This record gives sequence, structure tokens and C-alpha cells, in this order.
Amino acid sequence: MICNNKCRYWEEISLQNNDVKEQDTIKKLVQRNFSISRIISLVQRGVRSILTEGFEATYKKVAFRVAIIRRAEIWMYKSDMPTKKELRRQQRVIFETSPFFSILVPAFNTPGPFLNDMLCSCLNQSYTNFELCIADASDGDSVNNVVDHYKDERIKYKKLQQNRGIAENTNEAFKMASSEKENQYFILLDHDDLLRPNALFEATVAINRNSADFIYSDEIILSEDLKKLKSFQFKPDYSPDTLRGCNYITHMVAFSRKIGEKAGLYEKKEYDGAQDYDLVLRLTEQAEKIMHIPKVLYTWRAHGSSIAGNATSKPYAIEAGRMAIQRHLERVGLKGEVESLSGPGSYRVKYDIHGNPKVSIIIPNKDRKEDLKRCVHSIYEKNENIDFEIIVVENNSVGKEIFLFYDELEQKYKNCKVIKYSGSFNFSAICNVGVKNSTGEHVLLLNNDVELLSDNFIEEMVMFSQREDVGAVGAKLYYPDGKIQHAGVFIGLGGSAGHSHKGHLASSGGDMYRLATAQNMSAVTGACLMVKKALYKKVNGLDEEMFAIAFNDVDFCLKLREIEYLNVMTPFAEGIHYESLTRGYEEGSIKEERFEKEKANLQNKYGQLFKEGDPYYNPHLTLKFENYGIE
Repeated sequence: MICNNKCRYWEEISLQNNDVKEQDTIKKLVQRNFSISRIISLVQRGVRSILTEGFEATYKKVAFRVAIIRRAEIWMYKSDMPTKKELRRQQRVIFETSPFFSILVPAFNTPGPFLNDMLCSCLNQSYTNFELCIADASDGDSVNNVVDHYKDERIKYKKLQQNRGIAENTNEAFKMASSEKENQYFILLDHDDLLRPNALFEATVAINRNSADFIYSDEIILSEDLKKLKSFQFKPDYSPDTLRGCNYITHMVAFSRKIGEKAGLYEKKEYDGAQDYDLVLRLTEQAEKIMHIPKVLYTWRAHGSSIAGNATSKPYAIEAGRMAIQRHLERVGLKGEVESLSGPGSYRVKYDIHGNPKVSIIIPNKDRKEDLKRCVHSIYEKNENIDFEIIVVENNSVGKEIFLFYDELEQKYKNCKVIKYSGSFNFSAICNVGVKNSTGEHVLLLNNDVELLSDNFIEEMVMFSQREDVGAVGAKLYYPDGKIQHAGVFIGLGGSAGHSHKGHLASSGGDMYRLATAQNMSAVTGACLMVKKALYKKVNGLDEEMFAIAFNDVDFCLKLREIEYLNVMTPFAEGIHYESLTRGYEEGSIKEERFEKEKANLQNKYGQLFKEGDPYYNPHLTLKFENYGIE
């Protein structure tokens, strides 16, 4: 049966253009039924305007609106809604592996229009090998009455005797699912949300191409009437540290029965409100191939009683989420404490530090006494519990004042020493020399124009660096005016690499809490980078030949990724980066030529990564700017 109800997806666009009038006009166009009839209406109005106002006046008005319409059309295409022609093509595709999807829906007093939209979104799927299992805990028969109108054998319905909470109600839907099907996958669907018509098809593609056993997609959150965009959820590929900070995966999730049984198939009542979060953590622990589909396949409806509409509507969910992460840490053998943050549904893991690790802090320096003084002073002021040494690598200073300050440092601090590198400026070589002269278990590369702000700054970075699965660790750095300078590095921005959320306010939580919680990133800045010394040696440190000045930190982090280490940015190690005060920006023909050469080296060495895109970014997001804007 084909559902005749039209499930509409209304969305807005976020533009880089600062023309407020243009943005408002596009929003109004997209929020309305943007169709061919609408375009025809605009053309008719244009013709009438020519007859009454003249061609020139009409041209100015129409040209503006047509430009907006074109941009809206392009955006609508990028929002991933397939055309009818594409859906018909999908229906004809024959797969080598044809998974059977069991869509599980716990229903409770679902409003009729919401329920109709949900049912329609499932029955209109271009891939049809599925069943829809509805476990109804409603007070009356309203849900049953709606479902009865859909005479489709793929719908399974069960009226529950009592409402036992969302986890137990979902478990009843699990029990309703067929158990004899081959290649069975489960999908959890909220009773008031919608699947895009290509959702099951795209999941099937992922299963056939990648043997994926855990799949998730991008999503959007719309208003209750589905006419206004609340937010986009454009997600990174699987990122375990990001997942421990918030449930960024949420919807749509599809997972195989095999890993479900390994993880403990059912949801747990003790995590009501965060039951899906707990299940996702357990499933990702067991999954062999986690696949992110960077397409909008799920529409989350926001209304007053939903978490999407009001995150404080279920305060118990916040504690349940914290408890779910705590149990996850225990299962994977990580010791630490989880605490809730001010952003609802966001968390911080404070890992236990094992033993008494020593950190060697490497600071390249040329003159700039006051900057170095501020940097070193902040290290001693903001570190209480970690054993450390400071190694200042002197490189061709010319002022007497700085050498007097070196003597002062070494006399005042027994764990501070100055060594010399007399060659021409080569950041990679300078850092490598510093590491060779270090005695710590961990090394922290630190620019002399960085001032540490947060207490126990070094301890926070050691928490991550000590983990066996972690490579480089970076901090969150601000410009002196308080705006974000660095919160991790994405590959591809500006044709090379750029900083996440650059220019955002320090108070911003970022998109999906990406400024407020620990994040897995492709790279972090060498202005403040910690790594185990053994790993630094394993990848031969910073490349002195190909990346003497620029992109050495990016290359270093990507080398760690290539040998399957995670790189992490922690926002709980905060500092001010006074941004290249020591050497200045890359200006002048010689410096620009060198920069372009090293940029080309990065592109050539990691050509495949540039082609595929940064796994911790998202193809919906712009590569032109560093502000985490929509493409």
C-alpha cells in the first residue's frame, strides 16, 4: 500500500552571506511550499509588473528574487531529499544482500497527525523489505484507531496492558520483531518523528558496500508543524570521545541483530530518558564496522514534551545519560568520573591519571621576553599536580634582555632549562631538538605566545595523552579578544587545513556541543600539542623537510591517525594564543612561496583524504570558511 498522505519537510537555510534581507527572503521562500507553481506565480507577477512599472524597475526586483530562488533550489537539493525520479530508480535496484529491517516504535498517546506522518514516512520507503512494529502503551484506543486505517501486512501492532516507560515499551517492540529473518537490522523510530523516503535504501547501500553492522545518519529538527527548521544535525564519522560528551549519533540508527545480541539487545529501564544513548554506547562497543551516512535521513519533530523541543522537559534523562557513560567507561576499561555540564545532555569525563607521569614542555623562542615570561608564569600558576620540566629552545635571539631572562629562569626554576638551536628558523627542527633533550614520558609542544588560563591545564591534557588509544591532544585556544582561535583542525578548509569554529565567542557551545565537550579531530594545532614521547619518536617527530614552517602539526597528527591513534581536542584546557607574535604571519614573496610549497606538500601527501573529506567534519559544511557554517 502506498500512503496517500503527503509528509512535508520544511527547512531553512543558513548562509555565509551577511545580507540580512536576502537571508530573510530565502527563509520565507523555503518555509512555504516551494514548488513549480510558486515559481510560475512569481513569473506572472513579473509580467504584470513590466506592464505597469516598466522593464527596468521590474528587472531589478525580479533579478533579486530569481537569484534567491536559485540559491534556495540549490540548497533544497543539498538537503538530501530525493526526487520522485530518484525514488523510482531506487525501487528498481537489486542488491546482493537484501537486509530485513525491523522498525521499532514505542507509542504513547500519539497525536493523530503525528502518527499519520510517521506511518506515511515508513510506508513510502523506496526500499520495501521491512516490518513496522508498534508497541502501544496509550491510555485509550486512539493509536489503534489510526493504525487500523493502514491495511498493510508490514505493520505489526500490539496494545500493551500498561505504560512501563519508554525503555520497556521499546523492548516490547523488540519482542514483536521477526526472529527468523536473515540479515536482520533494527531501527528505532520515535512515534512522532519521520524517516526520509530513502532512509532504508541508503542503509542497505551501506550494508552492501561496507558490510556495516552499525549505521547512523544526519538529521534535522523541525517545529511541531514541520514548517520551521530548528536545527541541522550534521555529524562527524564515528568519534568515541565525541560520543562520550553527548549523544551526537541519536537518529537514524540501524544495527544488526548480531551486534545487538552481543551488546544485550534490549533497552534498560534504569536509563529511561537516555535509553537510546545507553544502547548506542553498548552497540558501538561491539560493532565491527560503524558507518556514518552524511545525508539527512531522519526528521526529529520538536514539541513541548519532546527533548528536541525542550531539553529540560525530562531532567531525569540528564542523570541517566551520565550514568550510561559511567557504565560504558567501566565496560571498556577506562577509569574516570563523568559529570554533567550546563548544556543539557552534555558531559565531561575526568579520567584518572595513572602513576606520576612527567611532562616535558618544549617552547621555541626568539627574543620576545614578555611573551615568554607570560607563558612560563602561566605554566607554574596553572599546574598543581603534574611533574613537569620546561625546555626553552633558543633560536637566534639578538637582544641581551632575553638572555638575561634565560639566566633568571634557570636560577628561579630547577625544572626549567634553555638549550640552543643555531640553524635558520625551522619550527619542526626546533621542536625535534627540544624533544631529544627531554626526559618526560609526555611532551607538550607549546608556543611562547600561549598563556594558560584553566586550572590544572597540563593535567587535563595528560588525562587523554596517557590513554593507549590516543595520539595527539590539543587545547581550546582563544584570541586576546576572547573569540575562538583553535578548537581542533579540519582537513580541507581553505584548500589545506583550518580551525574549527574560528571566530565564535568563547561562551559558545558550538554546533552539537563541539566547543563544549571533548572531540576527536583529524589534527590539533602545534601551538599547544601533547603526545606520548614514545609516539613522537615512532612517527619520527615533525617533518623538517616537507613541513619546516607550516602544516607540520597537521602532518604529525595525520601520521598518528594512519597508525590508528585518536587525536583529541579538550575544551577544558583553555588558553589565549596571541597568534604568531614571535615570527609574524607568512608575508613577503619568499615566505608566501614557502607556505604555498608546504601547502602543496600537504595536498599531495594526503590527496585521498582531501578527496574523501575530513571524517570528523561533514560534507554539508563549508570548506570556504572556518566558522562551521553550512555549505
